[in-house]
Amino acid sequence: MPIIQAERLIKIGETLLIAAGSSAEEAECVARLCVGSNLAGHDSHGIIAIPTYIDRVEKGHIVPGAPFEIEQESDTTTVINGNWGFGFSVSERAMKMTIEKAQRGNVAATTIYQQSHVGRVAAYPIMAAKAGMIGMMTADSGRSPKSVAPFGGAEGRLGTNPICFAIPSNLDGTFFIDMATSAVAAGKVKLALTRGQSIPEGWVVDKDGKPTTDPSDLSAGGVLLPLGGPEGHKGYGLSSIVEILSGILTGLGFGVEPTGKHNDGVFMAAFKVDAFRSLETFKEEISEFARYLKSTKKQVGVEEIYYPGELEHLRAIARSRDGVEIEDATWEKLKALGEKYNVTAQLPLD
Repeated sequence: MPIIQAERLIKIGETLLIAAGSSAEEAECVARLCVGSNLAGHDSHGIIAIPTYIDRVEKGHIVPGAPFEIEQESDTTTVINGNWGFGFSVSERAMKMTIEKAQRGNVAATTIYQQSHVGRVAAYPIMAAKAGMIGMMTADSGRSPKSVAPFGGAEGRLGTNPICFAIPSNLDGTFFIDMATSAVAAGKVKLALTRGQSIPEGWVVDKDGKPTTDPSDLSAGGVLLPLGGPEGHKGYGLSSIVEILSGILTGLGFGVEPTGKHNDGVFMAAFKVDAFRSLETFKEEISEFARYLKSTKKQVGVEEIYYPGELEHLRAIARSRDGVEIEDATWEKLKALGEKYNVTAQLPLD
């Protein structure tokens, strides 16, 4: 597998997206946030997704240059129709607006519907944390086909329904939690399939409801399980709340209406820390809290305790320095797209 520097990957992604019809601004946002996922170690949401997004553009499921439409708003709330634009650029713009409203009104919340995949959810609440706010975001897949079973079920009724909180601090990396409410994100199963790897038992059951370690079973009628294993009712309950915030509150609804379009409904919010107490005091106490967590006695075989978000921060440092390992299949797809759109000469492939 080739190892590629992040700057090259971003340039490749931008060039291909522009060739497929995206504006330069949209292409920069999508490529930057995809490669940001690679840097953080979440390769399932990284450059591997660019060919999928381009395929959706070609099919009309993603509309480059779609209008960013504010359908309803108050001083602290916003309802946005993304009109099937790139979820990356729609959600980044929406979070900027949410932060601006929270700066004036101390708290703000936004819902978004009819936008494409938003990628790694953490990218957006981290924006709020960097602005001195507690940021949160939930996302679901609207009424597109579902891949996660309710606890005890063997049919899809929910999306992977991620939730993220990001907290300001004085730590080197952002203190945050970004997690699917399923046992694993669907992209990680697809990544294992691309890499020819098996998956752990407890991620998926096959079409007959039996445990499996074969990632191909997911696309052959299998489903993902909710987070929690034997205590999966907890992940199931949390996923249901995400569905309500990101699906029902946004107006997307629930269930499946197979239009063929992937539709990420989003609820996001920002809470200005200064509205509750001194931001600088809070940031220092979060940093002390992280050090307190890390100082615990370790279990046998454990070398390090990490605060939430620290591993992603360390991976980003290492991968920014050493480059990102890209699957051969993904690299070949990127090269093929370059040839298809006649932009191979513009791609830093060698």
